[in-house]
Amino acid sequence: MDSNLQQFKDHVIKAAANPDFIHHAWFVDYHLIIVEQIALELCKKHPDADKNIILLLVWLHDYGKILDINHEHKTTLSMGPKVLTEFGFNNEVIKLALDYIRQIDAHAEMDLSKASIEVKIVSSADAAAHLIGPFYQVYLHENPNKSLKDLMSSNKLKVKKEWSEKIVLPEIKKAFLDRYNLILEQNGDLPNNYLTK
Repeated sequence: MDSNLQQFKDHVIKAAANPDFIHHAWFVDYHLIIVEQIALELCKKHPDADKNIILLLVWLHDYGKILDINHEHKTTLSMGPKVLTEFGFNNEVIKLALDYIRQIDAHAEMDLSKASIEVKIVSSADAAAHLIGPFYQVYLHENPNKSLKDLMSSNKLKVKKEWSEKIVLPEIKKAFLDRYNLILEQNGDLPNNYLTK
């Protein structure tokens, strides 16, 4: 990892530990590190992908959420250039990274299966990481004022949306299908039979 990329990663990790960030207790270990690991595994399957851009996107894609969860996308786009410049990234890399972030954030309006391999990898890795660890359970914990029915409905909507819009690499769909189905089941999509399929 390039030194400026490592410095930015360290900066994001420190920012995410701020107790004012609702997800500070788990976000790095149970989301960003997992996104990075999945993305690196995908880089091995796609050697044509720009690994440095991918790693930059991994650590940039939720930067705005860490700083201002209510305006996360705008904050990433407004604060991203400033902080990346401070860490020595050149204008061309910053412009490309922000363009890719815009595409990832536009997953509801844009067919990401037609995007660059870098966007496909980070979008797929981000959504897949939500299927690992305590991601959906933490949502229950962080929203104690919502009813269980509303929380389960929200979880189911999120996982279905991300599965159809953000996970665009077939190898991720194949590897994570059982996890996807388990999240649906845990949020109310119960099977007709329990001992046989």
